Amino acid sequence: MSRVKIYSTGTCPLCNKAKALLSKWKVPYEEIRIDTDRAALSEFARVTNGARTVPQILVDDKCIGGFTELTELHMEGGLDELVEASGT
Repeated sequence: MSRVKIYSTGTCPLCNKAKALLSKWKVPYEEIRIDTDRAALSEFARVTNGARTVPQILVDDKCIGGFTELTELHMEGGLDELVEASGT
């Protein structure tokens, strides 16, 4: 099971950027599309405390926020542990 989840939609450019960065950094992630799955939309509302924008990114089931917060976390070294854990 991936330690990183990204809630996204198919038409979100920031979602695509976030997924591209995670792939570039070799951080495995699970994408959950809230625009095609009603149950996922309900889960999204619950785990993000009612967030209204995507992407929303969870690390170890803790919501860190969106694309900006993801890049800030990486710049602060917070994703290094995930990269190391993925075996790359």
